[in-house]
Amino acid sequence: MSITLADARIVTTDGVHEGWLTIEDGRITHIGHGTAPGNGYRLAGRHIVPGFVDIHNHGGAGGSFPTGDLEQARKAVGYHTAHGTTTLVASLVTGPARELTSAASALAELCEEGLLAGIHYEGPYISAARCGAHDPAQLRSPDPAELGDLVKAGRGHVRMLTIAPELPGALNAIAFLTGEGVIAALGHTDATLEQTLAGVDAGARVATHLYNAMAPLHHRDPGPIAALLQDERVTVELINDGVHVHPAMMRLAITAAGTSRTALITDAIAAAGMGDGRYVLGDMGVDVKNGVARLTEGGSIAGSTLTMDVAFRRTVQEVGLSISEAAVVASLTPARVLGQDGRIGSIAVGKDADLVVLNEDLTVAGVMKQGTWVKEPIA
Repeated sequence: MSITLADARIVTTDGVHEGWLTIEDGRITHIGHGTAPGNGYRLAGRHIVPGFVDIHNHGGAGGSFPTGDLEQARKAVGYHTAHGTTTLVASLVTGPARELTSAASALAELCEEGLLAGIHYEGPYISAARCGAHDPAQLRSPDPAELGDLVKAGRGHVRMLTIAPELPGALNAIAFLTGEGVIAALGHTDATLEQTLAGVDAGARVATHLYNAMAPLHHRDPGPIAALLQDERVTVELINDGVHVHPAMMRLAITAAGTSRTALITDAIAAAGMGDGRYVLGDMGVDVKNGVARLTEGGSIAGSTLTMDVAFRRTVQEVGLSISEAAVVASLTPARVLGQDGRIGSIAVGKDADLVVLNEDLTVAGVMKQGTWVKEPIA
């Protein structure tokens, strides 16, 4: 079956083009300028951007990935998909090994279904000084046997693990992960610049939510932020909800790393889409007030209630990127992190028809995944 989306502003890596595209068997087959041949699905000049790719997400709509509950996980995926995230990695949080392996084993089933793009362990090998919303009682240095079990539990679907490079055994763990095809991400760290660079040299390639839960920039002690921004091998995650990172610091990071090394993430928790109230992240109580999630005890920021469409919109309206640039940091760069940029992440002939239709104000009008409407735009 062939579908034509016509009368659209198509956002590609080389700009915005007024025209049309056709889809067959879930893939983009033609991209044209001007008026579409024949009768197309007319979008009244709306933008079409590539489906968003979220590589760091703990849940939404009341569902939490760390529980390993498949019903909750499906609910969370459905919620974020409706907000334009067509590729999503489920993130776990620090906990006992048995809980982590159980959750990963369960979520691997959804990876095998194609509902999830992988599993991310955020911890448990992170710094007590920068643990944020992770249970400090469960933090530990990498253990080779346990690390092997964590990777094995995901049945080939573990995509990333966040680790603090200054911990004993961390560099060997990073090298092991790299050899297993798992992305080592540096985060929740109090490392020096030199320790951070040693982690990158060992194979780490992502900065987990840059700025947050890491030693701050200082002109005499640059720490991990300077190292991660300057190293061309590293992609930096950024949470653009207006709470985690000031727009000026967003601009600083994107100027330093470029769009090709910047990936927007949500770090969303179960509270996303649910309103204010009391929630749980792993074993930690979380209170959400005015949309901001903080630990009940201590008040640390505990993930977000963000969706990728809001992050995209803020990146254009508050940070000042063009729509094409925002599409890179919301879709193409994170797709590249996952090694899937040949299939998703941008609008191009031959790629999956994972698409988001945006209204003039950049709110979501429609979402398509592999050529099927998840949310059909109203004409």
